[in-house]
Amino acid sequence: MLVNQRTIKESVSFSGVGLHTGNISTVTFHPAPEDYGYKFVRSDMATAPEIPALVDNVIDISRGTTLAVPTVDGEAKAHTVEHVLAALVGLQIDNCKIEINANEPPVGDGSAMPFVEVLQKVGFQDQKAPKDYLVIDKTVHYHNEAKGVDIVALPTDDFRITVMVDYFNPALGSQHTGLFDLEKEFVGEFASARTFCFLTEVEMLHKQGLIKGGTLDNAVVIVDKEMRDAELQDLMRHLGLDGSAVLGTSGFLNNKTLRYKNEPARHKLLDMLGDLALVGAPMKAQILAARPGHASNIEFARKVRKLYEQKQFIKKYQARKANDAVMDIQGILKVMPHRYPFLMIDRITEYDAENKRIIGYKNVTFNEPYFTGHFPDRPVMPGVMILEAMGQTGGMLLLNTPSFKDETGEGFNSNKLVMFIGMNNVKFRKPVTPGDQVFFDVTMLRQRMNTFTMAAKALVGGELVAEAELMAAIVDR
Repeated sequence: MLVNQRTIKESVSFSGVGLHTGNISTVTFHPAPEDYGYKFVRSDMATAPEIPALVDNVIDISRGTTLAVPTVDGEAKAHTVEHVLAALVGLQIDNCKIEINANEPPVGDGSAMPFVEVLQKVGFQDQKAPKDYLVIDKTVHYHNEAKGVDIVALPTDDFRITVMVDYFNPALGSQHTGLFDLEKEFVGEFASARTFCFLTEVEMLHKQGLIKGGTLDNAVVIVDKEMRDAELQDLMRHLGLDGSAVLGTSGFLNNKTLRYKNEPARHKLLDMLGDLALVGAPMKAQILAARPGHASNIEFARKVRKLYEQKQFIKKYQARKANDAVMDIQGILKVMPHRYPFLMIDRITEYDAENKRIIGYKNVTFNEPYFTGHFPDRPVMPGVMILEAMGQTGGMLLLNTPSFKDETGEGFNSNKLVMFIGMNNVKFRKPVTPGDQVFFDVTMLRQRMNTFTMAAKALVGGELVAEAELMAAIVDR
């Protein structure tokens, strides 16, 4: 697997008709900076809104995956994004700006290959930042009993995916396929697998306002019912499809030849690659999927996305190297009046003046004075000391944020003291013991004159151990 992120060397476009909307559109792939991810940009809208390709933005899964974000004019949508995303994932492109001049990218031949070919044409550019892999270290399972769907992610040191489809329909039967190496297998074995549907679904999909851009050239239609030739021609005319169609004898409309014996299963795997791109990070996992579809893919992606966010949250609260600290102990001593044994923070790791937020931490050791009596046989950090540490972290925020001013318009500084005047909604979730590293995350909620209300959390290993709403006043020393 690739180690560093990559993008494309230059912009490239592909034009055609959208499968479900029938709109003529052009998709243009642009190089993007490190950690950009995938974002669709609606260049046909006045504000050219960006639609991040994340599962949080999925609003519809009617025979395809639709993303949307609110805009000043209402909503910006990108329909049927899975084939575009599958092409990017399959080529291991991490960062790409995807410009579309309509609400749906072109369908091409119903596979991801048209996008793969134009992306390969411009080539790839390696970037300096490492890939932000989501390493699956515990089983993630999605089950839908009503639809017979099971999807599971298992720990492994690379990425592989296996798909089984069984529609309980003799026209298709049971099929399975597996991808075990993106670099070696994606382009030659999966990118060209086309979308498919059953003949009995065609009229229903049309009535639902879908497949307006569908033709017999961009989808494989599986014959799953008996129909007289005259009925078939009437159906084609009703759907606005030019040319004649024949039921044939192969089981596929117009006796279409499959590109692979198990092309439907391969296309389901392709769809799943695109839908799992919405997790927002490449994965190291073994994915096993039985009867997946867009709805189940998205529900599974939501579960995996939550795991990714949890891991990012924990990573954020891991201690930095000393020279990466926003403020070390020497800097803290210049601001805080507290000294041993009542200075409760060791380092400030993050300070965000714009969002009025600060993060600091304390390394809890067995040598803390309060462990002598709390409790001798089972040392537990007193809750009041956790609150004090939260308050001291909040004090560092108050005394260092230029936008906080008193009634005279003067800012606060180290000539002031921060005093507690109240606490609300205090909750202690888990005990803190020697050896823990406690992070204090404090955000300003509101100011009234020289009094402030802050939301504070204490976390160990990314898990919440205490929280409170703190009220403080700033007074002269």
